[in-house]
Amino acid sequence: MRNPKTILITGASSGLGAALARHYAAPGITLVLTGRNPERLDAVARDCAAAGADVRSAAADVTDRAFLADWLPRMDAGAPIDLAIANAGISAGTGGEGESPEQARRIFATNLDGVLNTVHPLLPAMRARRRGQIALMSSLASFRGFPGAPAYCASKAAVRVYGEALRGELAREGIGVSVICPGFVRTPMTDVNAFRMPFLMDAGRAAGIIRRGLERNAARIAFPWPTYLGAWMLGVLPAGLADRLLAAAPAKGGMRADA
Repeated sequence: MRNPKTILITGASSGLGAALARHYAAPGITLVLTGRNPERLDAVARDCAAAGADVRSAAADVTDRAFLADWLPRMDAGAPIDLAIANAGISAGTGGEGESPEQARRIFATNLDGVLNTVHPLLPAMRARRRGQIALMSSLASFRGFPGAPAYCASKAAVRVYGEALRGELAREGIGVSVICPGFVRTPMTDVNAFRMPFLMDAGRAAGIIRRGLERNAARIAFPWPTYLGAWMLGVLPAGLADRLLAAAPAKGGMRADA
């Protein structure tokens, strides 16, 4: 969508969400921001207000379905949301020692349920207006499960496929849906990675790529292209060959959030 006036961003208190908020902040723009860390969210809100945006924020966890079901329609009633970016997410892996059921469930609760909790309260009003755009934050890790991050990869794969299907479903109602699949972006989520991250990108540059993709209603915004090509190829290779190629892949470390 070109020139959205009211933009919702979840996970706006740090990382890519904060970069997107600052990127969109300008006079005439209303930003509806959520994030789990009140202090960091307030800092982002102040920066965006200083850039001229009208900012409405709430410290909230996207796993809080009841809160979002109440708060998001109220925000939309005050300023109809043109673009909703379901960005909030957490990342963790096995650390080479396995993944606990608690960690796996928490990743799914944030990365997948958090998307559903964000999207569904907004759909009735968008459908009634027959306009709007939804952007779902997936990952290049969604194209093939990596042995060091099973729940993370699976949650992002579910988001990607859900968004691809939702795009076709909502297009007839005038609502755009884009799936965002970044590679390595310099955020608190990736700061804990102890392994080499090829084509590591600053969050501000990534925000610009995402915005340009959303302006043209791209179905998939995947970057950088060399990492995208590699991830896509891993997804289409025979499973046995992909397993061999990934056998020495490093494991993700402890839990980190861009929320």
